[in-house]
Amino acid sequence: MITGKNIVLTGCNSGIGLEVLKILTKADNRILCVDKNTDNLVKFDPKKVEIMQADVSSQEAVDAIFEKAESLFEFIDIFYANAGYPYYEEMNYTDWDRVAAMFETNVYSPIYSYQKYVKYLDGRKGIFAITVSAIGEMAMPGFTIYSSSKFAMHGFQQGIRLEKPDNVQLTCLYPVATETNFFRTANEYKFKKPFPVQQPDVVARKMVDGIEQGKEIVSPCTLFGISKVLMNFFPIVRKIYWGMEQKGFENYKSQLKDGKAVKWDE
Repeated sequence: MITGKNIVLTGCNSGIGLEVLKILTKADNRILCVDKNTDNLVKFDPKKVEIMQADVSSQEAVDAIFEKAESLFEFIDIFYANAGYPYYEEMNYTDWDRVAAMFETNVYSPIYSYQKYVKYLDGRKGIFAITVSAIGEMAMPGFTIYSSSKFAMHGFQQGIRLEKPDNVQLTCLYPVATETNFFRTANEYKFKKPFPVQQPDVVARKMVDGIEQGKEIVSPCTLFGISKVLMNFFPIVRKIYWGMEQKGFENYKSQLKDGKAVKWDE
């Protein structure tokens, strides 16, 4: 169990981050919780949880997070860059700002946070954690920009392992689709969820255990690991899987076009 640590956790008002927070607060940890929304964070013990309402998508915001953490903690033991969000849509538009907004949150922020943390450590031992995603290894229809952002983080974690100093532990989470508000965030209209879907408490527990055990990669879905091996040896398996997901995407597009799409709350 992770205990007696000072932790920065971003994107923790919901989803995987919230479940990670629930686990961490069961032990004697102090956590700086950073999120744009904080309605769920106020329910936690203020002796363990310090709330910072912020959008992590800018250099100024990340600088402010470190400034706040350094004012609270004698030392930042763990920095977990979990914040991120998806789009589920057809890539049939031209919009620089929409693409840039996602990359600022999903890519630039965690990379800059890593740079800041390594400099902050100055040779001392510390743990940096990132939520990457299984979609960072295999793209999915409807998630093109999101997949691109996670492919970028997959490449970053691979490359930085060859360069990072020995005092830094880097642990990366590769969840498949998780039963959270992820889908509502991706699109206001219902769409077929990618297979398989895991529960967030399971994913969070495996990530926390992985951090504690010093793992480099945490893949909480055994089925995804098996499927990667099968797809490498038998490409037809990947083709069949993508075909299934494309059918769901085409169905979503047709419903949207015909005005039959239903919102998640309906």
